[in-house]
Amino acid sequence: MKMYKRNKFPKLFLISVLALMHTSAQAQEVLSLKKCIETGLENNYSIRISRNEQKIAENNQSVGNAGMLPVVDLNAGYSGSLNNTVQKPADGSADLSTNNVFNSGLQAGVNLNWTVFDGFRMFVNYDKLQGMNEMGELRSRLTVENFIASLSAEYFNFVQQQIRLNNLKSAVKLSKERLRIVEARYNIGSMSRLDLQQARVDFNADSSRLIRQQEVLFSSGVKLNKLMAATEVENKIVLEDTTIVFNALLSKEALWENTLSSNIFLQLADKEKSISLLDLKASQSKNYPYVRLNAGYGYTQNNYEIATYRRQDNFGPNVGLTLGFNIFDGMNRVREQRNARIQAENKQLAIQELQLSLKSDFSNLWMAYRNNMELTTLERENLVNAHENYEIAIERYKLGDLSGIELREAQNSLLEAEERLVQTEYSTKLCEISLLQISAQMDDLLE
Repeated sequence: MKMYKRNKFPKLFLISVLALMHTSAQAQEVLSLKKCIETGLENNYSIRISRNEQKIAENNQSVGNAGMLPVVDLNAGYSGSLNNTVQKPADGSADLSTNNVFNSGLQAGVNLNWTVFDGFRMFVNYDKLQGMNEMGELRSRLTVENFIASLSAEYFNFVQQQIRLNNLKSAVKLSKERLRIVEARYNIGSMSRLDLQQARVDFNADSSRLIRQQEVLFSSGVKLNKLMAATEVENKIVLEDTTIVFNALLSKEALWENTLSSNIFLQLADKEKSISLLDLKASQSKNYPYVRLNAGYGYTQNNYEIATYRRQDNFGPNVGLTLGFNIFDGMNRVREQRNARIQAENKQLAIQELQLSLKSDFSNLWMAYRNNMELTTLERENLVNAHENYEIAIERYKLGDLSGIELREAQNSLLEAEERLVQTEYSTKLCEISLLQISAQMDDLLE
């Protein structure tokens, strides 16, 4: 026994682990889920881009863009010509020729063109622009909903990884205590070197898992900072929640009713159907005559080098009215209207298909939500039993009535029970978030 020299590697390894576990204490803002979402909604780049696109759709909804207003043009021009002229009189007299004759002209005017009536097409265009603006609002809401769902999922993923980190810290402490006991017994000759080496292997394995978990937690924090558009993605994050709490009182009937009435994808599909019906009305506008008004005021000046008059000025108003009707266009009008009706029918079929798809997704999510809640209850019971089992095992180990392998099995069972519990809690929370998202009830997450 005197030949044995204690290996310092485990202690040095533990010091490095503890250095990762205990960073310098600094004042940190504690972030709630609500605060994270508010920060993200204000700063996230995708949200800001979506809002700008919605503003574009709002700007496009105007009577001028629909073609209801006249177009007024102001134009001016100048022209000149330099000619050599030869004139042959009909009476046979000598030819008359002139060289380098310069004539010029100046024109200026204001012109108005206005389609007064085009078979109601301009009104259909305005309704279509309004529908596209509403679709822009819905897409903006969809972007917000997707963002809230993604941030909420990552928020609770961070909580999950923090719980795992704490569980692994506890596992390292348990392994360290076991190593201490084995070293003490080895020094007095009551345990073999094999037991000591196995205790070291288990301690190092737990320490390695702890270090890897630090990386996982760091990555989750970086993703949260990115979602909130933080300038420093490596900023340390401290969350208000330390456990994953889910709502166990969701109502299947209420959620499905809200899905049918408020789901963003259904509303977008309905708007697309409405716009396809407007396209049909737009094509039917060709069945009517059209009326166009044009008016203006112009000034024209012509200058002549050789003529009876050296200069001629014309100025004054002009007005015109055009009434027209397309009698035959190669049957294209009929074809367009038939295709527009088919497109409208396809949009209705797409709505029905989407409803079926949502019902399928909703049923799967609800089943997963209920099953994960049951699993959470079961895993909580398993965790209590695993804790009691380990307490019994460590006491027997201290008394020498249990082998190191059996103690390790009890410790692994405890860690696995903790892992299963946090996983089922997180899975249940994800199901809750998905159910609230599909039913357009994301505001409930902030309550």
